[in-house]
Amino acid sequence: QVQLVESGGGLVQPGGSLRLSCAASGFTFSVLPMNWYRQAPGKERELVARISASGGRTTYPDSVKGRFTISRDNTKNTVFLQMNSLKPEDTAVYYCNVRLVTQDYWGQGTQVTVSS
Repeated sequence: QVQLVESGGGLVQPGGSLRLSCAASGFTFSVLPMNWYRQAPGKERELVARISASGGRTTYPDSVKGRFTISRDNTKNTVFLQMNSLKPEDTAVYYCNVRLVTQDYWGQGTQVTVSS
């Protein structure tokens, strides 16, 4: 079955960096776009990065553009999220996501806390 396992979250000071990873299995990873979402307490889940199947195209919302970079390694079925210049408002649980036809699959999430 489809499995997405995130790792790499933690506590970081404002201005710091973190790199999240998502290991995928149970589907043909290399043919599907992948996404990172986040959800802060009391807020809706929001998309923070999307990458095409080949990795050649990426999209970001303005809130993270220029600070976050999504990438993927199709030989290792893994997608990454490099987060730089982190701000307290980036604090959230970060989720890896893939859509197969009409079904969305999610990982368990990894907590990112940005605080001094």
